[in-house]
Amino acid sequence: MLAKNAFSMIKLGLMGLVATTLIACGPEKPVAATNGADAQPQQTYNWKMVTSWPKNFPGLGTAPERFSKMVDDMSAGRLKVKVYGAGELVPALQVFDAVSQGTAEMGHSGAYYWKGKMPAAQFFTTVPFGLTAQEMNGWIYHGGGLELWQELYAPFNLIPLAAGNTGVQMAGWFNKEINSVEDLKGLKMRIPGLGGEVLKRAGGTPVTLPGGELFTSLQTGAIDATEWVGPYNDLAFGLYKAAKYYYYPGWHEPGSMMELTVNKPAFESLPKDLQAIVTTAAKAINADMLAEYTARNNAALTELVDKHGVDLRALPTDVLSKLRELSAEVVAEVAAQDPASQKVYDSYIKYRDGVVKYHAISEQAFINAR
Repeated sequence: MLAKNAFSMIKLGLMGLVATTLIACGPEKPVAATNGADAQPQQTYNWKMVTSWPKNFPGLGTAPERFSKMVDDMSAGRLKVKVYGAGELVPALQVFDAVSQGTAEMGHSGAYYWKGKMPAAQFFTTVPFGLTAQEMNGWIYHGGGLELWQELYAPFNLIPLAAGNTGVQMAGWFNKEINSVEDLKGLKMRIPGLGGEVLKRAGGTPVTLPGGELFTSLQTGAIDATEWVGPYNDLAFGLYKAAKYYYYPGWHEPGSMMELTVNKPAFESLPKDLQAIVTTAAKAINADMLAEYTARNNAALTELVDKHGVDLRALPTDVLSKLRELSAEVVAEVAAQDPASQKVYDSYIKYRDGVVKYHAISEQAFINAR
């Protein structure tokens, strides 16, 4: 009986202590998850990305969208990137300036569009008879290319990142047959970058136009020919309706790398983990775009030829030989324009000479054997 009374007294005492504690502390409140005693709620960032491509255009336009989703997922929503197609926020060929000036935090385009600002930029898209996509990645990531690219863009408050590759392109769509070098003379063709300079040297007239203007320009006769990318994109643009002849190979763009430009102050304002997410996502879409083009081009070419009756032709050997000769001259002359171009050229050529020797007994030898 004594034990029972003692237990009752202890129970009443504990109940009183709990009640007193609850009154003193007030009602229970949820505690936000923190990363340390003094951690603050994590900041979110809302960025804009401008591009040189039509919104959601296959390959070129969908890659930035995948990048945006990847960044959103990996950052758990802390960094959101809204993608704008060409002309939605800025014109297609003003992406560089928009990101440099901070109008948008990011841009997706091709470096050769900025040759008027710095001739050396062209090396970071493609060089006629130059590196393939696989070789380009080797130079950028492990051959010193990225460091030179970053150095070139630094005065413009930009950080460049590789962000996609089309692989070897097609020579393009023509409204006249190309049977000899003479047929290039007077040819008005949409072809940017170093390839355009080579065509000019061969007697043609190069024109730079954004993708959205190609079909109308070709159909109306404003241009005689155009290159864009390859079957996957060319089918989507309906270029087969505006020209009869489809020539290969893409001597002018053997491995065209797309770029992601990031406004440097904006990038540096990000926490380290978000910076890492941006650079990692760029590498991911760099690989993914090439895989997409590799997977889609053949089916698209089959449809162009079998369903739409496209006349698929190889450029004559003597035409390719002349273009290769002119390309070597043009590229060397571009390099001589300024110290930055010479520095990039020297690195590019040294790497190319080495990788060509190895690929002669590896990739090329295997493809020939297969």
